[in-house]
Amino acid sequence: MAPVNQWWEKFPLKSEHRWLNYLLLLVPVAIALSIFHAAPLIVFITAALAIAPLAGILGESTGTLAAYSGPAIGGLLNATLGNATELIIAIFALHAGHISVVKASLSGSIMGNLLLVLGLSIMAGGAKHNFQRFSCSSSSLNSTMLMIAVAALVMPAVFNLTVFGNLEHHSSARLENLSLWTSAVLILLYLANLAFVFRTHRDVFVQQGNEPETPATSKGQAIAALIIATVLIAVLSETLVDQIAPVTKALGLTELFVGVIVVALIGNSAENSTAILMARRNHMDVAMTIATGASTQIALFVAPVLVFLSLALGHPMTLLFNGFEIAGIFLSVLIVAMISSDGETHWFEGAQLLAVYAIMAVAFYFVPE
Repeated sequence: MAPVNQWWEKFPLKSEHRWLNYLLLLVPVAIALSIFHAAPLIVFITAALAIAPLAGILGESTGTLAAYSGPAIGGLLNATLGNATELIIAIFALHAGHISVVKASLSGSIMGNLLLVLGLSIMAGGAKHNFQRFSCSSSSLNSTMLMIAVAALVMPAVFNLTVFGNLEHHSSARLENLSLWTSAVLILLYLANLAFVFRTHRDVFVQQGNEPETPATSKGQAIAALIIATVLIAVLSETLVDQIAPVTKALGLTELFVGVIVVALIGNSAENSTAILMARRNHMDVAMTIATGASTQIALFVAPVLVFLSLALGHPMTLLFNGFEIAGIFLSVLIVAMISSDGETHWFEGAQLLAVYAIMAVAFYFVPE
């Protein structure tokens, strides 16, 4: 194992994600199982577990390049590539025509980050520290941005209810145009948000006075790791998506549940562990930023970008989500805003977030196809 460990040391995978290293051994296993047409469930599970450490490498590579690039460009890199794994999986799912899975994974990622990741982080931090305090500026900004994203999801639903009388998808040029224009507005707002945080009001949101740490990994190694991880994630994402139909049929699950709960969690393992670790170290500001920032990026950048990409892929996707997804996102944003309003947390608030996530998971499980 020594040569393998030395090889791993060259990659920008921080010590807090070291446990994920062992899952890298599943990368060739998943590819081999796919080539030899193993049972779909085994291939699905293996590919999902193999993507987790690659997502960690992708995230750490981005962080390393961000450290070399300076605060402004570095923040932009993290803000645009932070959810690259979810974007890659979604692109392959769109190409395969699994539009409902893509939408479910997007809504599931938003809810998972706000309720599961933040809930676990607060619980982990609260078990060690009685009260943990954080700045309300960043969490308040992200909560407002997410509420705007909720408005962007509600309007297509209202349109469909008004015109067609239900929330089912209808081939409507007006609905597609509404989604495209709304997506353009969200992307522009997200870019304005980046300018606000990293340029005009950088002193409020970016910590000042700390000497930037020199990354242990060189820029060349980070770029190489970024490219390799991206290619392998693309290969495994295609493998994963190919198994969705047989797996959902074999287990009696709906694509909605698989998207909201399973696919949404696959690419977030490394990010989740970072938030929990930061909370344990009493850096609740960082944990809160990871959870709420990731959800903001998915809602205002990843989802709108996918709407435009879906046209090129031949499977147009609109911003029309079903009622459960809209309600789940709205309630997630609302309860996080309530919990973060006083600038401090304790373990019981984490338990409350986890309880809401469990209730939603059960609800999505029983929603029929």
